[in-house]
Parts: sequence; structure tokens; C-alpha cells
Amino acid sequence: MLRKVLGMFSMAILGGLIALGIYTSFDFQKPTASSQIKQDVAIQQTQLMASAPMIAPDFVEAANLSVHAVVHIKAEFSRKNYFYDDFFGDFFNPFRIPQQQQALIGTGSGVIISPDGYIVTNNHVVQDARKLEVTLNDKRVYEAKIIGTDPSTDLALIKIEETDLPYLTYGNSDALKVGEWVLAVGNPFNLTSTVTAGIVSAKARNINILNSREGNTIESFIQTDAAVNRGNSGGALVNTRGELVGINAAIASGNGYYTGYSFAIPVNIVRKVVKDLLQYGEVQRAYIGIQIREVDAELAREKGLEKVKGIYVAGVMENGSAEKAGIKPGDVITNVQGVEVNSNAELLEVIGQYSPGDKVTVTVERKGTPITYDIVLTNEKGSTSRIKREEPAFLENLGASFRPVSDDLKKELGIQSGVEVAEIKPGALSSIGIKKGFIITRIDRIRVNSAKDVAEALKGKRGGVLIEGVYPNGVRAYYGLGL
Repeated sequence: MLRKVLGMFSMAILGGLIALGIYTSFDFQKPTASSQIKQDVAIQQTQLMASAPMIAPDFVEAANLSVHAVVHIKAEFSRKNYFYDDFFGDFFNPFRIPQQQQALIGTGSGVIISPDGYIVTNNHVVQDARKLEVTLNDKRVYEAKIIGTDPSTDLALIKIEETDLPYLTYGNSDALKVGEWVLAVGNPFNLTSTVTAGIVSAKARNINILNSREGNTIESFIQTDAAVNRGNSGGALVNTRGELVGINAAIASGNGYYTGYSFAIPVNIVRKVVKDLLQYGEVQRAYIGIQIREVDAELAREKGLEKVKGIYVAGVMENGSAEKAGIKPGDVITNVQGVEVNSNAELLEVIGQYSPGDKVTVTVERKGTPITYDIVLTNEKGSTSRIKREEPAFLENLGASFRPVSDDLKKELGIQSGVEVAEIKPGALSSIGIKKGFIITRIDRIRVNSAKDVAEALKGKRGGVLIEGVYPNGVRAYYGLGL
């Protein structure tokens, strides 16, 4: 028995020795100083990340600068603005005055851009209005007059007679980055001075809401998720420094209310339009003289392009700026004046900031090789001249402005003469039913081709005058004007 117990005890001792040998044979090292530091740093970083507060951008100063420079606009119309109803109903809130009166009221917003009362807004807010009333943030009310409009960008410039007004300074929409914080300031639902915040969701958006018979619209919207609703049209989009970077114009909505995205006209286009309206009375649109297609995977495969980027030159106008500079069909435009362009909207936005006669640097890729050209931009007629609208004071009573008719359109309509009614507002012509776009060919059988011709034909007239003409759709019309 004793022998058995001693045997088991010996085996236990042997097993312990074996286990100890195995344990000591492994290299269980203590943590080194460097590894301990790494662990400490990781723990410290984790603790810092967990305890560091989220720093939100400060909108207070930008909001304070903006609300005093954004105004409420009330526009009175004698008839409904059919052209823009389909596209801008989300912003425009017209309602009929009781007792079957014909007046219609629309509301929107505007941005003061100078201390002497110049205000930028959307064209669809004021187009065809017979009366404009502007209410400032401090509740002062003024009657405003229209200085000029540009339907191709949906911008308008109006003015009130006042000085020392708060105003916003221009920022740089080209420098605006996707993800950057912005504020939308306006007067939705007739509420005054409302500020909402969001980020820039995208740039150079073309949402196909502007129409133009000439096909010269520029759609290159800044897309944001700042909440915008009815009445915000013409309001300000500002950055966190309180600089104006866009004019709010539209929302993406299926129900008439904000559902996630809004769109603003870049301020670099606004600056150009305002400058032209003040200096010339109309916008000086510049052209390169090319037909373009946006490069996508399908076009790149079809044309054998090495990269899916840039703007494909599908054709060049004979004797146009591009052809004279050396650009050829098949070239791919990648850069204009130092700005990369990768969509039709981006290209139109850049060119839209220049005037006929301006020189721009254009970089193209031809069979993979970059080539740079200096191009002198022209107007739609192929010249570098800038046209200033000079209408005799007599025409103010007519309530219309005029512009020449191109030879191509005259040929298409089968007319030898004509001057187009570019804008119409309450006055002698609107009272007899003449509408915007009407082309006056003769006045009392005298052919007219300019605003000066219209003034000369009506000069000294008394009694009834016969106005003949045609609308762009080919419908001929005759109007009797009493003088």
C-alpha cells in the first residue's frame, strides 16, 4: 500500500516538473517601453475622441448680415403669368382678389446688392408685373421699378429710391465646394426674414426648367439641402462669412413644398447679368461657336476617346471663334480659363461670365494630346460688338422694350422686316392685347426693324394706328392703337 502511494506521489512530482519546464521554455516577455507607449497613445486618442465636443459652424454673424439685406417682394399682375406657372409654382403664390377683380398678387424675395437700392431677384417673380412693392426687414415699404430682366438666367434687377441700405457683398461661386455649409435667406409663406442652413449637395445642375426660343438659357444651379419653400424665390444663398454666393430659384418637389433639395443661380452669373443690365440695358451673351456633347462612357466608346471626361466638340461654326482659333470637331474641351469643365452646364456657366470681345484660354485634348488656344468670344451674330439698348423716351409710354429680329428668323417666318417685343409691361401695347414675343413688321404700313423705327413711325400720329405683325409660331395679328 505504502509503495503504491509513493509511486503516485512520484508521478505527481514528475508531472509538475514537466509542466514547469514547458512553461519556462516559452519566451513570455514583459511589455517593452515602446509597446507600452503605443498602447497609452491609442487609449489617450480614444479618450480624446470620445470626450471632444462636436464643433458646429457659427451661423450667427452670417445670418445677421443677411436678414437685413433680404427683402419681401409683392408683385401685382393684371393677368396670370402662364409661362412660369408650370415651373415656378412652388415659389410663386398668386391668389385672386375677391369680387372677381382681375388683379393677381405674387410674392417672392430679393437681395439688396448696393446701398442705393438696387435689388436682385428672379425674373419669374417680377415678369409682367404692373406694380412692385418691396418691404424691408425693418418693415419700411417702397414701390420698386424694374431696371432689367434676363429670362435666360431667370434673373431680374429692380430698384427702390433709398440710400444707406444694408446690402450683401458678392462671394465667389466658383470657389464654393460640395459639402460646404450655406444659409438660405428669404420670405417663405409671407413670413419675414427666415434663415435655414444646409450644405452644398452638388454644383452645375441642369434641371431643365428654363425655356427660351433662342435656346440660350444657362442652367448651372448650385444644389443644396437648405430648406426653401414658397416665397423664397429671389432670396439669398450665403456662405458662413455672410457673402452672397447664389440667388435661390427653384426646389425639387412633387407636392409644392420642400422635400430635400433646392437650387440657386451662382453669384458669378448674377454679377455678370447685373453689370450688363446696368451698363447696356440687356445681357451681353458670349459664344465660342461650337456644337457640344457631354462625354459619357457611351460617347467615349463610340468616338474612341481615352478618357471619360470633358466636353466633346461635335461641330464648329463656320468663321466662328473656335474655328478661327484652331479648334476642330472631335476635340475634347477640358479646361476654360483655368476652370475644369466636365459637363455642358459647367461649360455654359464659365462662358456665361464673359462678354463678346473677351479673350479666354481653352484647353482641348486632341487624340490624347493637350493643346491650349486663346479664343476671342463673339455675340450670337458673330461679331465682338456689345449692343446697348437705347430706346427713345417716347417708347416708355408703350410699356415695352424691343430687340432686332435675326435674318434667319425673318426667313423662317417669311417676313422682310420686324422688331420683336422683348418685354411687355402695363402700357399702351399691353392694353390692346400685344404679348411678349410679338414681332411688329409694320406700323401704318411703314416697315420697322428697330426701336428707333417704331418711335419714328408713331411720332406725331393722332387717332388710330394699325400695327401689323406675327408671333414666333407663325400666327399673324393686327392691332389698332389709339393715340
